[in-house]
Amino acid sequence: MSYLGENIKKLGFGLMRLPKVDEKIDIEHVKKMVDMFLAKGFTYFDTAWAYPGSEDAIRQALVERYPREKFQLATKNAAWINCKTREDAIAQFETSLKQTGAGYFDFYLLHNLGLHRTKFFEDFDMWNFVAEQKRLGKIKHVGFSFHSTPEELDEILNKHPEAEFVQLQINYADWENPAIQSRGVYEVARKHGKPVVIMEPVKGGLLANPPEQVAEVFKKANPDASLASWAIRFAASLDGVITVLSGMSNLEQMENNTSYMENFRPLDDAERKTVDEAREVLASIPIIPCTTCNYCAKVCPQNIGISGSFTAMNIFTLYGDLKAAKHEESWLVGGHGKNPAGACIKCGACERVCPQHIQIRKELVRVHNTFN
Repeated sequence: MSYLGENIKKLGFGLMRLPKVDEKIDIEHVKKMVDMFLAKGFTYFDTAWAYPGSEDAIRQALVERYPREKFQLATKNAAWINCKTREDAIAQFETSLKQTGAGYFDFYLLHNLGLHRTKFFEDFDMWNFVAEQKRLGKIKHVGFSFHSTPEELDEILNKHPEAEFVQLQINYADWENPAIQSRGVYEVARKHGKPVVIMEPVKGGLLANPPEQVAEVFKKANPDASLASWAIRFAASLDGVITVLSGMSNLEQMENNTSYMENFRPLDDAERKTVDEAREVLASIPIIPCTTCNYCAKVCPQNIGISGSFTAMNIFTLYGDLKAAKHEESWLVGGHGKNPAGACIKCGACERVCPQHIQIRKELVRVHNTFN
């Protein structure tokens, strides 16, 4: 019995972090990366209308240089970005066809469902639109990417069983993280029998350079294996995975990732225990003990993104990467319609309802001082 993705190798080329020169994508460098990727037998490329310059770059580096049947191309529709009408959302699909020159998409995703974004795809009847494009042969497989709760994923899949796959953020650091709930959303997808494309297996690059205590666990187990390889192999070892996307930015990353994924071997029992140990060490590092229950948000008169601010602060504490932490804050706070930590008026309403007894006002000041 065949299944979706059976002939696709477990490493996909994510095209969101392509190499740049003077803020412009370095097409010649991308061509070399594409050549190496295909030469090693990998075929899955993932772009999106919302990734500036990415669709045009992959047209030049891949589509115009290789036979169409030699690769799979995925792109995405973000109907919640600057779309006021159904025609605006449909125009994204037409733009993607033009920018990639691909003729059709092997995998087409409704991009980043969850919270307020889900509504746009319903209001613009995009599910019926992509079904029609599939009938016309312009799309082979329809799915969606998702950043929200297991409960909301279950609701969407109950409403849209026609979705053939889902793309989820899964990595060993977020597996039990209450802010991301990687295990929870993965289990919902599998309950519905949906194959999974994995994104953020290295958590935006953070797990390629984890805290020293975590790195020591992996180096002790296998001093020759790259730290990124543990993260990607953890994700690729899960059942029902079509491929694991890595947003590679240079030939060195490409060479490293393809070296251990070319003849992919799932984690064995000893390696799984190593990853579990690393996760426990990561969890033992002192961070703000927020469980994202969001009781605080319900009583905050300033509509502050408290849990999102704390998740971003914890990323900075764990990885020391201010840029990544600020990016997370921008997405989890501003991207969710919330106000930043600096808007706190110190009323204390949040602290009276916090089950974890966090000194929220004090921590919000720390967040504000760190990110501003």
